Amino acid sequence: MTMTSRSDKPAYEIVEGWGPLPEGWEFKQVAGVAVDSQDRIYVYNRGEHPVIVFDTDGNVLHTWGEGFLKHAHGIFIDAADTVYLVDRFLHAVLKYSPEGELLMTIGTLDQPGENGDPFNHPTDVALSSSGEIYVSDGYGNARLHKFSAEGEHLLSWGVAGDSIGEFNLPHSVWVDDADRVYVADRENHRIQIFNPEGTFIDQWTGFRQPTDLFLDSAGRFYVAELQHRVSILNHDGEILARMGGDESRAPGQFVAPHAVWTDSKGDLYVGEVLEGQRIQKFVRTG
Repeated sequence: MTMTSRSDKPAYEIVEGWGPLPEGWEFKQVAGVAVDSQDRIYVYNRGEHPVIVFDTDGNVLHTWGEGFLKHAHGIFIDAADTVYLVDRFLHAVLKYSPEGELLMTIGTLDQPGENGDPFNHPTDVALSSSGEIYVSDGYGNARLHKFSAEGEHLLSWGVAGDSIGEFNLPHSVWVDDADRVYVADRENHRIQIFNPEGTFIDQWTGFRQPTDLFLDSAGRFYVAELQHRVSILNHDGEILARMGGDESRAPGQFVAPHAVWTDSKGDLYVGEVLEGQRIQKFVRTG
């Protein structure tokens, strides 16, 4: 399958069968995907091997997290290739080296926060240009939390609802170079944008349960949508292209996109949950 749009817009071609697993392994649910500076692809999943690292050809390089990580959700990799994982059932954000050495834990393991405090089934994590850590806390809370680079809690905002600044399952977060904070407000089918102090700036609507956000170096936003679609937007929120749309397990189509990221060549990786349970790679062709 080839997805195309106007000649000045992105186009991709599916790489069928990318990333085969060793015999007996399963992804279960591919909740997160991220790519480091060496184009190693980290597939964060709910199988026996929570973090599976691939090269761009789809070969397994190594794994980690076995026996500790409980329920994969969000992942973020910073410019130094430090890996941040959100474990929904541990109620924690975990900072790792690329080799899987645990460097920092934010949150109290196995203990949900109460009355909006961090964390109660958190969903995603992203860093600002200065290293501040933002966490969407969406299943038990309806909050966005901000921490220092050292893990000190600085600020929280958001309550349950569908008005401006309110959330119905904040499911993903991203911070751009101007420190604008983008939140995928999943069940409100929108992306809300805030300043670093939590003041509402704008919103983008018209999504189908947005689950993950990624901003590439060219200023394009990639939005995974649980209802079988991936949308690509410019930095002003204008739609450049859409992939999928109808539920299908056919190569290049989607059941339940939950994770998006691109590598240094602009190739796109999409992870799926529910009955999707796979990772797909799309080569950038235009």
